[in-house]
Amino acid sequence: MAVAYVVEKHCISERRACRALALSRSTLRYEPVRREDEDEVRQIIIYLVSNFGRVGYRMVTNAMKNMGIGINHKRVYRIWRQEGLKRPAKQTKRARIALNDGSCVRLRAEHKNHVWSYDFMEDKTTDGKRIRFLNIIDEYTRECLASIPARHFKAKDVIEALADIIIKRGCPEYIRSDNGPEFIAKVLRSWLSSLGITTTYIEPGSPWENGYIESFNSRMRDEFLNGELFCNMHEVRVLTKRWVRYYNGIRPHSSLGGRPPAPQSYCIPLEMGACLIRKGIWKVSEHSEEGLAKAVNYGWN
Repeated sequence: MAVAYVVEKHCISERRACRALALSRSTLRYEPVRREDEDEVRQIIIYLVSNFGRVGYRMVTNAMKNMGIGINHKRVYRIWRQEGLKRPAKQTKRARIALNDGSCVRLRAEHKNHVWSYDFMEDKTTDGKRIRFLNIIDEYTRECLASIPARHFKAKDVIEALADIIIKRGCPEYIRSDNGPEFIAKVLRSWLSSLGITTTYIEPGSPWENGYIESFNSRMRDEFLNGELFCNMHEVRVLTKRWVRYYNGIRPHSSLGGRPPAPQSYCIPLEMGACLIRKGIWKVSEHSEEGLAKAVNYGWN
């Protein structure tokens, strides 16, 4: 320590050494106070980072706040540095939503059920067979309305998927997609038109014009598909449903101020404190890996 060196080297008092180094004596004598929940918080942070892909300390902070844990980003960052945690390299930025002529897209979601987007993703099982995912989102709430895996899709399969969602949530005013054969099929366009839903198609070869669903696809690929090996379709359906619940109910979304698109809500008695809520609802127990899993997976079972 610099102060100790100056005191020993020049045989002067601690007060004078601090004055020479422009250091407060209270800072020199400060001893950090270890909090009672330090080990529990540290364990939760490590669990979140280890199990949910490319997350940074700010996303971890928001996730813990959504779990009912009162914590700020500075404390999370301190533990983050002490544990040597690091987020993988940032991906290349995508172009902004724009038309080929450089003008901005006119249609932007203004309320829930205003604009939906849907698109396909592909992966494969361990035997090399293809899997296609039909992803449908609400552009305003950012909620994933459905992510349906199957070997093959036809226009009638897309109609069935949309019908199930519309029965529960009502019809959107617009639905945005690329020019894939399933989306431009006459039977699908006629069915949407009969419901009063306007179809909007992006320019061919311009995926950035459907930026919201492309962003969702990127998150799904990065945080879910790249970390899973699928043996059969049953496993694909179960794990996909599980990840969608995590995305909608737990995962903090930066454009929503750190809140998930569709957070779970509970009725908690007023007299229950934060610690009791944390242990009673999410069952976060000290030094318990099982308790940590229940804390994060509360919406999956």
